[in-house]
Amino acid sequence: MDLLKGKVAIITGGSRGIGQAIVRKYVAEGASVAFTYHSSEAIANALADELSTPEIKVKGYKSDASSFADAEALVSQVMEDFGQIDIVINNAGVTRDTLLLRMTEAMWDEVLTTNLKSIFNLSKHVLKPMLKARAGSIINISSIVGLTGNPGQANYAASKAGIFGFTKSLAKEAGSRGVRCNAIAPGFIETDMTEKLDDKVKEAYLKNIPLGRLGSAAEVADLCVFLGSDQSSYITGQTISICGGLYD
Repeated sequence: MDLLKGKVAIITGGSRGIGQAIVRKYVAEGASVAFTYHSSEAIANALADELSTPEIKVKGYKSDASSFADAEALVSQVMEDFGQIDIVINNAGVTRDTLLLRMTEAMWDEVLTTNLKSIFNLSKHVLKPMLKARAGSIINISSIVGLTGNPGQANYAASKAGIFGFTKSLAKEAGSRGVRCNAIAPGFIETDMTEKLDDKVKEAYLKNIPLGRLGSAAEVADLCVFLGSDQSSYITGQTISICGGLYD
């Protein structure tokens, strides 16, 4: 459909899981993509080689989302390599799950830094070219856990809940210059992480999902396409859950 034809997107954590699904969907819709990875260089290079065409450029960048300096360098390099940045998808994230009584300061800090500070890092540096262009879409991948909470995930839930307030605030700051900012809150999505769950745990989750199944990474990617495209040009400051109707 070429909904993103001519646009350039930065997608963090794009070498695997939901991030890779977004990369693939964006390329299929005509976007050129700069995606980041942390350690899987071979996978990233193979993905870029597979998806690149004479018309569409795809390039992987090794970058630590939690590093302010890395984010600044990334934006600078992408502007040099691609000439523009129209869409940013803040997707990088980690979990360090345990009950609060057992949670260490390091486990708390790592999750908050990777999941929340990373969004500040990249959004801060990409704002200047977007404001200058008077256009742009920033999409922050949060989680349904940020809305509901979850035992053993106080750090993760706090980091994902913080994204909602950040998103609303940035939308109000940048809207007058044509820059939009929205958040997505996925529920239980089929990924490498959910594949490792015990069948009984999956069954317990499914009981609370009216649609009766886990979501797919491709479905999250479809929502990212919509929010990155001109079809969502009057949507900003919103959190959209994609969770099959999941309830507590």
